[in-house]
Amino acid sequence: METLANLESFVRSAESGSFSAAARRLGLTPAAVSRNVAFLERNLGVRLFARSTRGLTLTEAGERFRLSVQSGLDSIQEAIADIKMNAGEPAGVLKLSAAPGFGMDFLLPLMPAFLERYPGVIPDWVFDSRPLDLIAGGFDAAIGAGFDLPPGMVARELAQIHLIAVASPALLRGKRHPKDPTGLAEFPSVVLRSPLTGRVRTQVMRNKSGLEVTAKQQAVMLVNDPDALCRAVVLGLGIGLIPVSHATSHLENGSLVRLLPNWYGDVGAISLYFTSQKLLPAKTRAFIDFVVEAFKVQKLPQVLATH
Repeated sequence: METLANLESFVRSAESGSFSAAARRLGLTPAAVSRNVAFLERNLGVRLFARSTRGLTLTEAGERFRLSVQSGLDSIQEAIADIKMNAGEPAGVLKLSAAPGFGMDFLLPLMPAFLERYPGVIPDWVFDSRPLDLIAGGFDAAIGAGFDLPPGMVARELAQIHLIAVASPALLRGKRHPKDPTGLAEFPSVVLRSPLTGRVRTQVMRNKSGLEVTAKQQAVMLVNDPDALCRAVVLGLGIGLIPVSHATSHLENGSLVRLLPNWYGDVGAISLYFTSQKLLPAKTRAFIDFVVEAFKVQKLPQVLATH
């Protein structure tokens, strides 16, 4: 069996076309890299490189051998690096981002159990409703919706975000409830403006049968934050189309009433965003696994669903 050093010397020399460049990458001398490759050629009984004053060129056999072993070598090195990186307990500052309302209602309550399990991790929370540049901001992970995915980032869906029509009991007193989304136009509305574009989004609502109808709203106030939207609706300033995550506690205590119980707006998923690198730091991997498991155990996707 060939040693890892011989195989690595061959692959890195093939990538760079030079024993010297491979040596700098591997922290060896050019003579040591050349010797390792020579041992490999001797043991295989085949010439892998054609050597000249201009550098190294793979032979036909060398190219076939490189294609066969390179991916396996990379996997072995990743496994070794993973063991070294994650051998200890997760620790260090973990920079996180989340929308204020969702973060405080659903993520902060998870922190006591998380910190009890991983006392060496220090969560550094940034609560902001705007999608952030996660890589430029140095974030380890973020929870939210509507993030652009730059190269190097991935998203793992946690739950679907649905909007529902709600109003305060005082606003509805003595009035007939609307029968479908077009009837919302008969009431004053607090409307959400996009914090990024400044535009008001036309919301389409659907019922359990799949019928889709545009929600008509008569705006008496516009806000650029879903938390402000919810507070304004609770104050009776108008009806609002707000996320289930914001409405749940108010529906339970009676400060809001749901309109159109068979209708909802679908605005996409709330997801966990993190770097796509295979070897995540132990603190980041621990947080991702913890949040995903907590959502599953606490059945938060069902809690956040319209039904």
